[in-house]
Amino acid sequence: MSKEHDHIWQQRIAEQLDGLQYGQVIVTVHDGQIVQIDRTERTRYPLTSAKESDDRHSVSKHKAAHRRLASS
Repeated sequence: MSKEHDHIWQQRIAEQLDGLQYGQVIVTVHDGQIVQIDRTERTRYPLTSAKESDDRHSVSKHKAAHRRLASS
């Protein structure tokens, strides 16, 4: 690969890394040549306690049941 091609691929890889907080960048090489770049980005959300999650689920089930009864 020429230095010009090296520079182009370095730029492409750097662009994929730019702003990536969680995830991966995969560089695929065939016969010594870069042929593909894949970027997988993950989004992390703050953890909530199991009790908070259960409470919200119970409230939403209760509201749905109430709506069904009200529409009958």
